[in-house]
Amino acid sequence: MSGVLKYKCLVLDHDDTVMDSTRLIHHPAFLEYLREVRPGCTISLEEYFRVNFHPGFLEYCEGTLGLTPAELDREMEVWTGYVATHVPRVFPGMKRIMEEQVRRGGSLAVISHSLRQNILRDFRENGLPEPSIVFGWELPRDKRKPSPYALDRLMAAMDLGPEEMLVVDDLKPGYDMARQRHVPFAAAGWAYDVPEIRTFLQQNTPLYFGATEELYRYLFE
Repeated sequence: MSGVLKYKCLVLDHDDTVMDSTRLIHHPAFLEYLREVRPGCTISLEEYFRVNFHPGFLEYCEGTLGLTPAELDREMEVWTGYVATHVPRVFPGMKRIMEEQVRRGGSLAVISHSLRQNILRDFRENGLPEPSIVFGWELPRDKRKPSPYALDRLMAAMDLGPEEMLVVDDLKPGYDMARQRHVPFAAAGWAYDVPEIRTFLQQNTPLYFGATEELYRYLFE
């Protein structure tokens, strides 16, 4: 059964948009890593959200923490090991949005800073529709968000124009990626409430949603 669609494709971020993963997985994994490599150094969950928003996680690791390439490799080992044994929970309401998008004949894509294999596992474990295309952390650094590379690939593969997609993301790299290709952007504000992040997104996009129910109503009602 099909219905009216605002957007042919929802381009979803994974962490803190679909999955409650930073709070449950990525932040605890990073604290575990810091205890090993930088004893005495820590970062609160709120500050962790801030540095992921700006300047970005790698920029924070290299700049503020001064991690060496070898230390960054070790961070990746700790992170992938932690993620392999911890599955995040989907945010209430996101499954309904994704199922309705597919029911109406639309498609789903994911552009994320998580690994593709983990994204697909998380979708399976949470009973979510499988996305048509997934671009993750396995991309070369210069092709990850905020680079528009994945959006370009997605538009070419699915024969979509910018106005036929909606990027849904909680962080500035997703916003910057969408803006470069004039793709509509919706801010996901349901994972956390950090004032600076909320203010930036509310001031820079008319589509700010503090709850998944608000996004559902915008898309389908």
